[in-house]
Amino acid sequence: MSAFVGKYADELIKTAKYIATPGKGILAADESTGTIGKRLASISVENIESNRQALRELLFTSPSALSFLSGVILFEETLYQKTTDGKPFVDVLHDNNVVPGIKVDKGTVELAGTDGETTTQGLDGLATRCQQYYKAGARFAKWRAVLKIGPNEPSELSIQQNAQGLARYAIICQENGLVPIVEPEVLTDGSHDIKKCAAVTEAVLAAVYKALNDHHVLLEGTLLKPNMVTPGSDSAKVAPEVIAEYTLTALRRTVPPAVPGIVFLSGGQSEEEATLNLNAMNKLDVLTPWTLSFSFGRALQQSTLKIWSGKAENVEKAQAAFLVRCKANSEATLGKYGGTDAAAATDLSSQSLYEKGYKY
Repeated sequence: MSAFVGKYADELIKTAKYIATPGKGILAADESTGTIGKRLASISVENIESNRQALRELLFTSPSALSFLSGVILFEETLYQKTTDGKPFVDVLHDNNVVPGIKVDKGTVELAGTDGETTTQGLDGLATRCQQYYKAGARFAKWRAVLKIGPNEPSELSIQQNAQGLARYAIICQENGLVPIVEPEVLTDGSHDIKKCAAVTEAVLAAVYKALNDHHVLLEGTLLKPNMVTPGSDSAKVAPEVIAEYTLTALRRTVPPAVPGIVFLSGGQSEEEATLNLNAMNKLDVLTPWTLSFSFGRALQQSTLKIWSGKAENVEKAQAAFLVRCKANSEATLGKYGGTDAAAATDLSSQSLYEKGYKY
């Protein structure tokens, strides 16, 4: 059986290819109401809709920053919000050649029969939701599967269940006009070394692409959002060049060339770490058939959030910080990022964003 060819096939291929434009990447601004509440609490700002809207408006109306982005992932509430002067966020993004996307999963639940492993929920009613999101202007979607490394984890059950879930989500999205971002995140939690992470990442990706193929997913109309291959959070750090080598080896062994772009998650790395690792990958002298880019949430927003602190008078300064991160990551997608100078490196961009068992 060949890949799905529905009425949206050409549009899906075109959208995925555009999002994977070299020099551009994705801002993940799809934090659920609870997660953005944690972010706002960290700057002592109340978790109410007007404050959530204000933060997103700051990001989406940041002068020049959007030129380094090809897509923005929104939470459902944000998809329907407007700027303070009444312009829908979707239109603001469109006018800046940025594709609006939408998070469609409903979070993780424990997978029965395992030691705390999870599966992702949200398949029920997904087709109907995708149709509504498409009408509202979204053109791609995101679904996060989470796997952990432990003494006996990830289990084969967890690998297979999450691969199947991602594949079912992907084909439902494609049948309703949305490019699916396939996100099988192997968490960094643990004391394992980089070789263990590489082996697990490879096994997970192999299962995911087998499932996508079994479900007739059109790979040219998808994007992959994987973890970078790194040592566990309780292990000693390694150089960006080492991360680049292990990550690209795992990807080259498992990800078909039909996929137009790989957009990495930052997984709790500091802003600067995530950028340096992405840059190292794009400098590596190996053949890669896909664009290597970013789909960062915390690693694009953290400095911006701290500088803003919920105050209108800080918006310009915060937007300037956001521009710095967007430009840095754009350069990293081309292997041209020079790093921040030593004085700047002690600032917010070097702070670890790691959270154990991170949930959206």
